[in-house]
Amino acid sequence: MHNFQTYVLVKSFHIVLLSLFICFTYAQKPQSDALSIQLKPVNSKGISTQEVSIPIVTIDSSNTVDIKAEFWDNVNFNPYRNEIVKFPFEVKFEDSTYHSPISREKVITSRYGWRRGRPHKGIDIDLITGDSVSTILSGVVRFARYSRGLGKVVVVRHYNGLETAYAHLSRINVKVNDTVAKGQFIGKGGNTGRSTGSHLHLITSYKGQYIHPEYIFDFSEENKIRAKDLWVTKEWTRASFHSSRRKSKLELYTTEKQALASLVKTRKIYVVKSGDTLSRISKRNNVSIAAICKTNRIRKSSTLRIGQKLVLEL
Repeated sequence: MHNFQTYVLVKSFHIVLLSLFICFTYAQKPQSDALSIQLKPVNSKGISTQEVSIPIVTIDSSNTVDIKAEFWDNVNFNPYRNEIVKFPFEVKFEDSTYHSPISREKVITSRYGWRRGRPHKGIDIDLITGDSVSTILSGVVRFARYSRGLGKVVVVRHYNGLETAYAHLSRINVKVNDTVAKGQFIGKGGNTGRSTGSHLHLITSYKGQYIHPEYIFDFSEENKIRAKDLWVTKEWTRASFHSSRRKSKLELYTTEKQALASLVKTRKIYVVKSGDTLSRISKRNNVSIAAICKTNRIRKSSTLRIGQKLVLEL
């Protein structure tokens, strides 16, 4: 009995020493991919020394950000409705690429901009009902339910504060508060809500401000994020400055100085009234007819429609 108690005490002592050794080694060498630990026999008869390798798992520091701390709302699509955002604002990225939301070629059928008298606050990507839809960046699911107009939609908040929404889904395969990895399957494409055909309606926003998705992401096969540091002006958050039928001329602002310099020209939205002509609009707003035509991509001979919106650079 005495020998057995001694053996237990010695064994326990070795276990404590082993634990201390592991902690000390990890503290001294956190950059290693694994810890190598030598296990020696307790008894005097001797068994050959064995080496055990324990892998070290490195935690992505970006995932430690508490993105649910503010405006975490699982019921309202846009919880920032009453929040005032100061322009220009900055959006930073850790990655240089994103994961395509669909597995097939990305064909944009309708762009961010003014469409049929109302703002189209995202882009439409062609797909077939039942196609898998994936999140383009890692994050946490904030919203996953049916929303009027958007149909079945999933909103993912990413660790830099950006949110991406995937609308008109036929099926949702995630729940609110789920942590999702870049490229993770979140649902099936479809035609739910206010939609005239199966497609993915992709929305990008930051603190409630809708951002032109093509300002942030290159929707070619390269799946590139335009820049790791982007400054967003009102120009890229207002659908009225763009047309859903054509690709917008891209001018990236990667510094605050560039973004502020772009604000020198003030843009105004003018709604065409009965009796208006380009000449009359030009005189009333002190803007040349040539400038109006260039900004709005119309000809001097173009017929104006009542209610038509024109962008005037003052």
